[in-house]
Amino acid sequence: MITQMKKYTFLVFHRDYESFLTQLRDLGVVHITQKAAGLIEDDEQLQAALQHEDELRRLLKQGAPDQLLAERANIEQSIADAKQAAFQAAVWGDFDPARIQQLKEAGYTLRFFVCSTSAFQEEWGIKVSEKEGKTYFVNVNNENYADYENYATLLPSPEKSAARYMQEVEHLKGLLAAANARIEAWQIANIEDIKAQLKEARQNIDWQRVTLSTDKLAEGSLCLFEGFCPIDKEPELNAMLAAAEVYYEETDPEKEDATPIKLRNNKFTKLFEPLTGMYGWPDYHEFDPTPILGPFFLLFFAICMGDCGYGLLLILIGTLIAKGKLKIEMFDGLGPIITVLGVGTAVVGFFLGTFFGIDLYNASWVPDALKSVMIKGNVMGYDIQMVMALCIGVFHICLAMTIKAISYTLRDGFRATVSTWGWLLLIVGTIATLIVTMTFSLPAEVTKWTLISIGSISALGIYIFNTPGRNPLINIGAGLWDTYNMATGILGDTLSYIRLYALGLAGGMLGGAFNNLAGMVLGENPTWQWLPFVLIIIIGHALNLAMSALGAFVHPLRLSFVEYFKNSGYQGSGKLYQPFKK
Repeated sequence: MITQMKKYTFLVFHRDYESFLTQLRDLGVVHITQKAAGLIEDDEQLQAALQHEDELRRLLKQGAPDQLLAERANIEQSIADAKQAAFQAAVWGDFDPARIQQLKEAGYTLRFFVCSTSAFQEEWGIKVSEKEGKTYFVNVNNENYADYENYATLLPSPEKSAARYMQEVEHLKGLLAAANARIEAWQIANIEDIKAQLKEARQNIDWQRVTLSTDKLAEGSLCLFEGFCPIDKEPELNAMLAAAEVYYEETDPEKEDATPIKLRNNKFTKLFEPLTGMYGWPDYHEFDPTPILGPFFLLFFAICMGDCGYGLLLILIGTLIAKGKLKIEMFDGLGPIITVLGVGTAVVGFFLGTFFGIDLYNASWVPDALKSVMIKGNVMGYDIQMVMALCIGVFHICLAMTIKAISYTLRDGFRATVSTWGWLLLIVGTIATLIVTMTFSLPAEVTKWTLISIGSISALGIYIFNTPGRNPLINIGAGLWDTYNMATGILGDTLSYIRLYALGLAGGMLGGAFNNLAGMVLGENPTWQWLPFVLIIIIGHALNLAMSALGAFVHPLRLSFVEYFKNSGYQGSGKLYQPFKK
C-alpha cells in the first residue's frame, strides 16, 4: 500500500528562511521537492560537500587511512614472498649459503638443476632431493652441461636456506601484528568520530540541496519551495506551521507532481519490498505491486525448489542468520525472508512429493494417507505439475491485466482505457466461460452465445473505441496491430511459466541422481563405504541446494519483472519518501 500524501507550498520571508528550515528539519516529516540534478549538482559548494562525504564513506568502509593499510599490505606481501622462497629453497635441504661462496673461492663452482625424475642420470651431478616427480641435483665444476641441457633446467643459486626464510617470516609476523594493532588503535580512536562527521556531512548536503531547490522571489526577499508530507503526519506539521506563522498552501498531489511514495505494508509483505525496489519503486499514482509480488514470488520460489527437505534446510539457515548464529555477509539481514521462503518450499515440496531427492509418492514407507494429497498424475496426457504451472501462469497474467485495467481507469478515466477493458474481457471472460462450461457442463449453445457476446463487446473496445475521438479506420488498424502483439506476447508469456515445472523437475532429478550414486557406493554390506556415502550425500545435496536456490530466485524474479509487470502496466518510476531531517 502507498501512504496518501499532501502537497505543501511554503512562502517564507528571507530573514525567517533558515530558522524555518531548521524547524522543518527538527520535525523531520516533510520531503522537500528538489530541482533536477543538472540544475543543482554543478554547484561548487555542493560538489565539495559530496566529495567530502565520499571520502568519509571510503575511510569508514576501509577502516583505516591509506598509509596504515599500505603498510600492512606490504608486510603481508613480504610474508607471502618469504614463504614462497622458503618453499623453493626447501628442496636443497638445510644449508648455509656462506659455504657456497667459500667453496667458490676455493675453486668449486656449484650449479643447481632440476629435471624430471625419469630423465635423471647419476653422472649429471649430485642428487639432493626428489619432489612431485622432479629431481633436484647439484653439479660441481662442470662448465659444459650440454649433454643434459635439454633435459634439465638451470636454477639460480639459493640466497638463503628455507630455515632462514622461515625466520624472516616469523619476524614479519611480528611486524604484521604491530601494524594490525596500530590499525585497531586508530579505529578505536576515530571510527565513532568519522560516523559523526559523516552524519553531519549528510545533513549539510541535504541542507544545500534544499536551499538550491528554493526559488527566490521579489528580489530575494521571499523564498518559495514545495514539499510532501504523509497524511498521518499532517497534524504535526500543521501545528508547527501554525506556531511558525508562515504562509503555506496545502493541496492534494497532482498527476504531474513528483510525489514521493511511502510504502505501508504488513510484516509479511514488507519482507518482499527489496524485490520491488530492485525493479523500481511505484509511482504515487500506481498500485504498490508488493502485496501481489510477495505471495507469488514465494509460490514460484517454492515450486522451483520443489523439495521439502531443502525447505527445512532453508528454515534452519534463515533462523540461524536471523538470530546472529550464522554470519554470511551477503545474506546479512535476509534471515527472515530466507525462513519464509523455506517454509513455503517445505510445504509445496511435500505436496509435490520430494524430500532430498527422494520420490515420496513411490516410497513404500510413506503412508497412503499422505500420498493421497500429493500432486501426481496426468491431465490429458501431460504431467499435472506442468499443467499446474501453466494454470498459475494464466491466472498470474489475468490478474496483472485486471490490475492494469483498474489502475489505468483510476488514473486516466474509463474512456482512455476502453481497449484495455476489451482485452481483459476477451481473455479473462473466455477463460472463465470455458472453466464454467467444463465444471458445470453447460449446454453447448449457452457457451457458444456467451463467447460470441464476449467477443463482440471486446471487439468494439479493441478495434473501434480504443482511442476516442480518432478516425475509426485508424483505430481499426491500431487494434489489428495490438492484436498481433497481444497474441504473440500472451502466448510467450504463458509458456514462460513452464520454467517453474522444469526447474523443480531438474532439481529433483539431480538430487535423486546423487542419492543413487551414494547408494551404489554404499553397496549391500558397507564398512568403510559409509564415509564416501556420507560425503556424496552432503556435498551433492549442498551443491544442488545452492544451484536450485539460485535458479529459484532468478527465474521467479524474471516472471515477476517481465511477465507480470509488463501485463500490469507497472512502470516503477517513483522515488521513496525521504524526509528532510537530522
